[in-house]
Amino acid sequence: MYRQITDNVRYLKGVGPSRAKILEKLGVKTIEDLLYYFPRRYEDRTQLTEIAKLQVGKFQTVKGRVLCSGQRLSFHKKSLKIFETAVEDKTGKFRCVWFNQPYLRNYLKDDKEAVLYGKVEFYDKHLQMQNPEFEIIDDAEEKDSLNYGRITPIYSLTEKLSQRVLRRIIKTCLDEYLPVLSDIVPHDVRMHHNLLNIAGTMLNMHFPQDALRQEAAYKRIVFEECFLMQLMFGLKRLKMDRISGIAHKFEEGLLKSFQESLPFELTAAQKRVMEEIRSDMTRSQPMHRLLQGDVGSGKTVVALYACLLAASSSHQAAFMVPTEILAEQHYANIRNLLLKFRQINAALLTSSLTKKEKEKIYAGIRGGKAHIVIGTHALIQAGLDFKSLGLVVIDEQHKFGVHQRLDILTKGLNPDCLIMTATPIPRTLAMTVYSDLDISTLDELPKGRLPVKTYLAGEEKRRWVYDFIRENLKKGRQCYIVYPIIDDSEKLDLKAAATMYEDLRKNVFSDFKVALVHGRLKQDERVAIMRAFQKGKINILVSTVVIEVGVDVANASVMVIEHAERFGLAQLHQLRGRIGRGSYESHCILVAEHSTEEADSRLQAILEENDGFKIAEKDLEIRGPGEFFGVRQHGLPELRINPIGNIGAINTAREEARGVLEKDPGLKARQNSGLAKTLKKRFPDYEKFAAS
Repeated sequence: MYRQITDNVRYLKGVGPSRAKILEKLGVKTIEDLLYYFPRRYEDRTQLTEIAKLQVGKFQTVKGRVLCSGQRLSFHKKSLKIFETAVEDKTGKFRCVWFNQPYLRNYLKDDKEAVLYGKVEFYDKHLQMQNPEFEIIDDAEEKDSLNYGRITPIYSLTEKLSQRVLRRIIKTCLDEYLPVLSDIVPHDVRMHHNLLNIAGTMLNMHFPQDALRQEAAYKRIVFEECFLMQLMFGLKRLKMDRISGIAHKFEEGLLKSFQESLPFELTAAQKRVMEEIRSDMTRSQPMHRLLQGDVGSGKTVVALYACLLAASSSHQAAFMVPTEILAEQHYANIRNLLLKFRQINAALLTSSLTKKEKEKIYAGIRGGKAHIVIGTHALIQAGLDFKSLGLVVIDEQHKFGVHQRLDILTKGLNPDCLIMTATPIPRTLAMTVYSDLDISTLDELPKGRLPVKTYLAGEEKRRWVYDFIRENLKKGRQCYIVYPIIDDSEKLDLKAAATMYEDLRKNVFSDFKVALVHGRLKQDERVAIMRAFQKGKINILVSTVVIEVGVDVANASVMVIEHAERFGLAQLHQLRGRIGRGSYESHCILVAEHSTEEADSRLQAILEENDGFKIAEKDLEIRGPGEFFGVRQHGLPELRINPIGNIGAINTAREEARGVLEKDPGLKARQNSGLAKTLKKRFPDYEKFAAS
């Protein structure tokens, strides 16, 4: 049978239907998926550390014998089960502790040999590792060259799949399919940058002969990923350059008069970005610009300026936001800022309007009397026609799917597009994922905005947390209490919003007004509760992450995030951004229990840093690119490598991609057929941008 990397993985020796279903949970369906399922790290098992030589504070690998006599399972309060065992080698003993994994007793049995990896700590006069990774071994496996006496790959796993089994499957895959792999990176490009061929790359990504060859393989994969991405963006750029848009003509003094009309001073960053947008909108090619800024950096004012430019040029602007209450907030703020521009009319369009109200607004949009239209998904409904849509602003873009963003653009003839996000994007990721867009960054906050003070509290400090909330409520402030889940779960031992709401309302804060909001409530109920909180009629809002993108409540100065270890770093930062919007000192309290090394890293980062861009870099560093900030929503494939530290490779790939497209803009040449085929497979939008 002729082998192809598109073959289903189930037909690989050692897999079969049942194991194929397990691999599918890892996103592995084909041979190609398996080849590109790279280790998340490596262990040098040629150099295991003896227990007597363990160093506190370092991550080290130990081989030892499990001592059943040193095992115990204890229960610390309701939510914490602790399993502890001792491990020894010829030089000494140390302890290993796992939290909420009591089932490990069934694996770590007396006299079993194990390899353990973790951070060495000194606790209660003993060396120990908390939640170390481990593999059970036996004499037969000791001789297996895939697992020991070499640089050993460590993969992310799923239930019913061990490292040993996955390594064997991948080795079988390499043996069978390396001979049929074709290299998509052109030969001259590989030679120019001293890159490994694809066969050598795959072999040394999975089973490196030494550290230098693994680094060479990684360098090649980084380049390949960036090269493909930059080719796709180059094709999109070529397509956009062929499209004619609106060259706006507006009054030159508009920026000055707009600045003078504002009740506050613009930051230097806001002025710089406004000039960038103004320059874009005077060109005949459509603007495609991403505006990123931390929470509270003043993106709305910049977007309003862009809308004014369109309106003053006799065109209309559509301002699309993800929620109705956010649309209402933007509408109210924009109308207030337009008081001195009475010739510009703003309209609000949401799904909850009556049919009669909608028809009236539709008529105003169709006739051109509505110059700036703020709305939700209602803006992309069939039957809504603009007289002359010249600008589309999309706020919190990651909340919209690709097709929703494209639908709003079809309401005009190649209108300018300004995409906004309050999720700061690391420069390395922006260069990789947003290379088809021009990027503007608001990297400073308006004067007078106070940083939020952030604290970490364990369960033992709950009394203090509640007392702190009460003190602030008595001062007239308001508070958010956020939970990761709505209802109690048998599988997850977590406090739930609905259950805790009842306890808080009836017992803890019975003398205050407490309300509950979550994603399962009907939209009109959520909106009513948020409005009441905004108006100060509710003292404490118990919530899930539904408030992550929400309204500004200047009086809310306290946020408590329960089970903070369960939230992502960017999510914690977004939640914290809900407070600190007024003139009062604000406080964010993270209630968390010790869990994993990664969770501890996230919590430490949010405690130490208020700068959203630095937090974004740390977030990318901790959890890798994966689905980072909705990569797949951009119509892009999931990244296979982490771009952190690879700006040089990204720039090199961009230059090489530019050179290839200059010579062959349609990728029609024979030597580029592999590139064209790969782009078509990995990028859903390829056909739209490939030159005919």
